[in-house]
Amino acid sequence: MSLTVISSVYAICSDAAGVAGNIFAFVLFLSPIPTFRRIVRNGSTEQFSGMPYIYALLNCLICLWYGIPIVSPGIILVATVNSIGAAFQLVYIAIFIAYAERRMKLKMFGFLVSVFAVFASMVFVSLEFLDSPTRQLFIGYLSVASLISMFASPLLIINLVIKMRSVEYMPFSLSLATFLMSLAFFVYGMLKRDPFIYVPNGIGTVLGTVQLGLYAYFKRASQEELRHPLMDP
Repeated sequence: MSLTVISSVYAICSDAAGVAGNIFAFVLFLSPIPTFRRIVRNGSTEQFSGMPYIYALLNCLICLWYGIPIVSPGIILVATVNSIGAAFQLVYIAIFIAYAERRMKLKMFGFLVSVFAVFASMVFVSLEFLDSPTRQLFIGYLSVASLISMFASPLLIINLVIKMRSVEYMPFSLSLATFLMSLAFFVYGMLKRDPFIYVPNGIGTVLGTVQLGLYAYFKRASQEELRHPLMDP
């Protein structure tokens, strides 16, 4: 097999992994829709927090900038998925602000302005003061820190599942989509030889595997309890 054919197959595989990651990420971006349907239906944000969407927006913007060719050539699929993610988060934040109480509106708007200020500062510094290799390292480390903090959030859910011995608060579809997205981008990062992609997504893959394992274990345990209920003495 010629080097040209091998190179072509390699490129196809890496692009396929990136496209798969985009698809699974899209499923994740759709997951808050039931929450926002409830907010719109009830005309109130109730006890829901808008901070996860603020954090998600900042994460998407950082990773979007990392995927732009001027920062990291050849990984445009990272930019596409995060541009879509940023658009979704903006819509969610806009709805949250529209239905929040006045004090919460001002608070959320302040956080939104802060996110764009941080992003604008990051773009300015990386373009004005850093050469191309240093720029990629600078934004790469920021994206890794952002992604790891995002992937660490399921640890709270894992702790809750173990404590309650129930998967009620860990939807299977969300856990599966998170695992598949992380796995796809881990493979994409490995094929692109980019540690700023495969390291955080490798961590996400491990955490996703743990979630699916816990789901299978506690789901089976609950079914066993239903089949063999404890007898009163």
